[in-house]
Amino acid sequence: MNMRSFWWLALAFTLTWMWLEWMQFSSAKVEATVQASAAQEVPVANTTSTVSPGSSVSAASASDVPGANLGSVDNSAVPVLQNGISQGERIHVTTDTFELIIDTIGGDIRSAKLLEYGASDDHSQPFQILSDSGPLVYMVQNGLATQPNAKLAAPTHKTQYQTAQTKYVMTGDTLTVPLTWTEGGVTVIKSYIFQKGKYLIDVAYKVENQANEPWSGSMYSQIVRNRYNPDENFMMYTYTGPVLYDPHAEDKYVKHSFDDLMTQPVSGRMVTGGWAAMIQQYFLTALVPSQEAQNTYYAKPLAEDRYAVGVVEPMMVVEAGQSGTLSSSVYIGPEKQDVLAEIAPGLELTIDYGVLTILAEPLFWLLNKIYSVVGNWGVAIILLTVLIKLVFYKLSETSYRSMARLKKFQPKLKQLKENYGDDKALFQQKMMKLYKEEKINPLGGCLPILIQMPVFIALYWVLLYSVEMRHAPFFLWIQDLSATDPYYILPVVMGLTMFIQQKLNPSAMMDEMQQKVMKFLPFIFTIFFIFFPAGLVLYWVVNNILSVTQQWYITKKIDEIDAKEKEKEKEKAKERAGK
Repeated sequence: MNMRSFWWLALAFTLTWMWLEWMQFSSAKVEATVQASAAQEVPVANTTSTVSPGSSVSAASASDVPGANLGSVDNSAVPVLQNGISQGERIHVTTDTFELIIDTIGGDIRSAKLLEYGASDDHSQPFQILSDSGPLVYMVQNGLATQPNAKLAAPTHKTQYQTAQTKYVMTGDTLTVPLTWTEGGVTVIKSYIFQKGKYLIDVAYKVENQANEPWSGSMYSQIVRNRYNPDENFMMYTYTGPVLYDPHAEDKYVKHSFDDLMTQPVSGRMVTGGWAAMIQQYFLTALVPSQEAQNTYYAKPLAEDRYAVGVVEPMMVVEAGQSGTLSSSVYIGPEKQDVLAEIAPGLELTIDYGVLTILAEPLFWLLNKIYSVVGNWGVAIILLTVLIKLVFYKLSETSYRSMARLKKFQPKLKQLKENYGDDKALFQQKMMKLYKEEKINPLGGCLPILIQMPVFIALYWVLLYSVEMRHAPFFLWIQDLSATDPYYILPVVMGLTMFIQQKLNPSAMMDEMQQKVMKFLPFIFTIFFIFFPAGLVLYWVVNNILSVTQQWYITKKIDEIDAKEKEKEKEKAKERAGK
């Protein structure tokens, strides 16, 4: 078989696999009716005991808490999510990185815009990652969970808070937005703390207990969203949905897709440290509790095609007349490796390169280093592709030499097929004999390409998942490497270079139908690549051009060597004739 054709078939298999993955995860939308007993959204307290540093509280063990559920998440205590979303007073918060809306009902983050990233359809507008209106429902909620028979109440994300003002603007290095709730002698001040230049938000609950008995409760945080994804590319599937991370498990990083949650919800998973997140291409929202505490994680379906992933942190007891503080963090922002790695162990895994992470991470590191020098991601992609081709030059040379020599014997192979084509066994025998006589390795062009393939596929995933490519300009008509080529120039060039490669290769020993399919591959791939981001197509175009150039050069050298050998043979023949 034509060894270069083997590469194209392997690439076609990769594209087909991507298509099937998209079909599996995106095409089928599950319509489910969630019963009231299962569609609940406020977990009860995690009874593992802890005390915040500096708090004036006393710790109580799980056995000291009436009705303790030993840390499990009990859905039966949760009210059913009603149609629509309740709204109270809206608090507008502006920092150097965010435009947020916090609602006084629950103190939820109902809307979040990332000021440093443009919207997909209008780059001049900030990208909206969270929303509680329109087709996208995507919110961050927090609250304090108590035991079912607790005498003193606590505010959940259903509770009405009070606020001193409805507009906050960051003017210094930090900004604090407080909300207040009071009932039965207990006052809770819920505060969001923002830091300049950061996407990590600290959330703190200060509990002041002026009642005559102890107050106990756990802080919980959850992310709620529906399936809607306005940036979903129907030709290029990327995962959107919940993930959980357990640093002590064999499978540390686990995706729990929306479909999976309909039949296999996660409940009461106790983990020391860990985190929970809701991810999509380029961006994520992550709940990051204390990495030393034993936290309880859950993920489940809610009503109205919504899903929740969350964490319940350890219980705290605040004695009468005392106060205590519970705190956690939430990240709302881009998937940037260096930023995420500093926040929590394993959080950078949300940039999901899959099984080729071991290759993809160093490739991204190198790509980033090149960008820091040239200042253009498109140029960085070109230079990285050149470097990869240089690393594999000798392997590619072996492959192209094998194909070039094989091409020279195509007339003999064609003659064999004409003579013995009706007897396949005999044809194979004669063909292998010819290979042996001419010292041709039929796998010589295949194995070097197989070795390179994982690197090329890893780079593909790097370009697909790197938020740095989003809205990054190249030159001229390519002003967004994460979007498709608006004039289809790069896909057409890619198809032409693929066609030229086919012409440089020896024709495969296939039947007529297979040969016709191979001839149509450049056209088929051009159609595929029309829907691919320009950065990915640029990589393939540069790779193809370099491959064509290298293959042409090697073929030319072999032709020159063969020509010299023929001249020497002629001279020797003349000398023998003269004697």
